[in-house]
Amino acid sequence: MHPARGIGIFDSRGKTVQWRTYPELLDGVRRSAARLAAVGVRPGDRVLVCQPTSWGWVDAWCGALWLKALPVGLAPMGNMAAAESYLEKVEGVLERISASWLISDAALRHEARKHGAHRTAKAVRTLEELAALPLNAPVVEPHADAEEIAFLQLTSGSTGRQRAVMLTHRAAIHNTQALDDGACAPHGGHTQARIESVVNWLPLYHDMGLVGTLLYCFAHGYDFWLMRPETFLGRPRLWLAALGAHGRALASAPNFAFQQCVERVEPSELVGVDLSNWLGAMDGAEMIRPETCAAFSSKFAVCGFRAEAFRPCYGMAEASLAVTIDRQGKGVRTRPVPQGVGGGLDLRETVCTGAPVLDTQVRIVAPDGAPLPEGRVGQVCAKSPSVFAGYYQDAEATAESLQNGWLSTGDLGFLTDGELYITGRTKDLLIIHGHNVMPHELEWQAESVTGGGGTARCGAFSIAKGTAGEQAVLVVEVESRDSEALRTLDHGIRSRIGQTLGLPLADVLFVQRGQLPKTTSGKIQRGELRQRYLDGKLVRLA
Repeated sequence: MHPARGIGIFDSRGKTVQWRTYPELLDGVRRSAARLAAVGVRPGDRVLVCQPTSWGWVDAWCGALWLKALPVGLAPMGNMAAAESYLEKVEGVLERISASWLISDAALRHEARKHGAHRTAKAVRTLEELAALPLNAPVVEPHADAEEIAFLQLTSGSTGRQRAVMLTHRAAIHNTQALDDGACAPHGGHTQARIESVVNWLPLYHDMGLVGTLLYCFAHGYDFWLMRPETFLGRPRLWLAALGAHGRALASAPNFAFQQCVERVEPSELVGVDLSNWLGAMDGAEMIRPETCAAFSSKFAVCGFRAEAFRPCYGMAEASLAVTIDRQGKGVRTRPVPQGVGGGLDLRETVCTGAPVLDTQVRIVAPDGAPLPEGRVGQVCAKSPSVFAGYYQDAEATAESLQNGWLSTGDLGFLTDGELYITGRTKDLLIIHGHNVMPHELEWQAESVTGGGGTARCGAFSIAKGTAGEQAVLVVEVESRDSEALRTLDHGIRSRIGQTLGLPLADVLFVQRGQLPKTTSGKIQRGELRQRYLDGKLVRLA
């Protein structure tokens, strides 16, 4: 226990901070556990926590954990206009994991009743209702076995429906140790002597926010400064300012967040921002674009940011979080993609995501499961004490992903000198005119024309075009509605992809910003996007 350290949570404006020391946090968790027990939550119950980033989220999730129930973080409802679609997902999650408890708010209950989502309406308990309960008796201190399931983590759902990953106490704690070991590697000693704080805006319902920051700080006693995702998206400068205000810091983010900072932070906003103590900028959760990292390093060098602070990493919920992390501390390093990958198309360089973390093995296998030598592209597999115990109530999916302790990640990559390079994902593969094409190849080329890559993104997928076979489609978010400007963009995108990839496009569809479905970490949900396109649910700008 670190009695003087603790957690500060910013309000929605990113200005005011509510601070609790770790002893105060523990007292709040005990009270929350007692109130959850009072409404009937018992060990083993699945408890969905659907709150914005707040002390309410932390108390509810940790309180359920204290009771030896199984907490499950769930993204809160955003735009009321999308309530019906959101409730369909919530109903599906509640059914799949047989959950009876949903810690949310009265607004969600109201919308659930309005749209006939009866399971959701019945499951909702609000923070206000819990707070009104008397604390009649303290909850017994928990004693859990290391191999017991601690909590469920929903997958990002980038290639299909969300599944509930079962993580043991041992797996989660091991991964926080592996993260710390990787983070301290370039500094030649434990991060305790180097790091003072972790500054985060990632949502706590996502593995990178939950395991990579909250549980990580719990395990190692760092000060933790927590901002809401919507605050960062609206004013990314606030995240950078917080990073400079709390000493030697670590902070993690997906690639799009660094692009967001490049695009949205004005030079005039850099006054007073000091990034010289940002010792580790962990970049993961989606494909890492070296040009984004270079642009970020160039723009924020004036604030003291060093390109060497970038620490590419790779992981997934099924591995608790981290699988590999850059241990050299030399910034973003790339290698040419092995010959023949991508059908000889434009994916020329890929980023090194580092070596396997503590006690972890990584191997690359062919489609038949045979191990491949270094330099050959195949499916990435991992074995580690951090690997999950299976998908909750889904033995078939578990058997597909977990064999003899090895996790089949579904990602494609290769090893060189013991370090991992990711080239794409097996389920996203497009086969156009006999060429294997990863969708991010198309997306990156289009974004080089539109200037996107931050919150404005492109999504690529393929559709069947009769005798012409599989054809590529691009959906592009734009701000302009001017017809002439869109025609110019259309021509530019088709020309760029034709010149660099040698591919025609069946369609280029321009939509307003915010229309692309994304996972909690910002990855494009290409399967969902394709279905919306086929169903005619995307509104095309003229």
